[in-house]
Amino acid sequence: MNTARVRKLELEVSEEKYSNQSYVNNPIREENQVIEGYFQKEISQKAMAIRKVNKTLCGLLGVAVFIAFVGYYFAMSNELTLNKLSRQITTLNDENAELQNQLDRLKSFNNVDSKMMQYNMLQKAAKVIEVPAVTSAVSIDNKPEKTASFNWAVGY
Repeated sequence: MNTARVRKLELEVSEEKYSNQSYVNNPIREENQVIEGYFQKEISQKAMAIRKVNKTLCGLLGVAVFIAFVGYYFAMSNELTLNKLSRQITTLNDENAELQNQLDRLKSFNNVDSKMMQYNMLQKAAKVIEVPAVTSAVSIDNKPEKTASFNWAVGY
């Protein structure tokens, strides 16, 4: 049953009653008035409860999305900080490795020097002796240099 048509008919009947009794001075009547369809006038309590729940859930979802964005921002800023610290640590480790190599080299020189001092293996000369030049009796013959002979080959 279509409630809009029934109510339209009721309105027409009531307008005819009032116009015949002259309660209305200027009645407005439309001959070709067509109203069709389902028109919901009042909202049921169930629909109001569903709408309230939906609004509440939408609000909670919005808050959750906002919290997720804030958490993501802090996570990204912490990750950037950790990457920066990681690069600094890598740089420091490389510098430390170079310094450790230099220290090991210096320690080895120091160890050798201390052992030499301990065993007195290196001593300074106490006295310098000068020797006159000696003439040798053996004469040295200058021999011509030999070069490797080269055989020419024709046709190659």
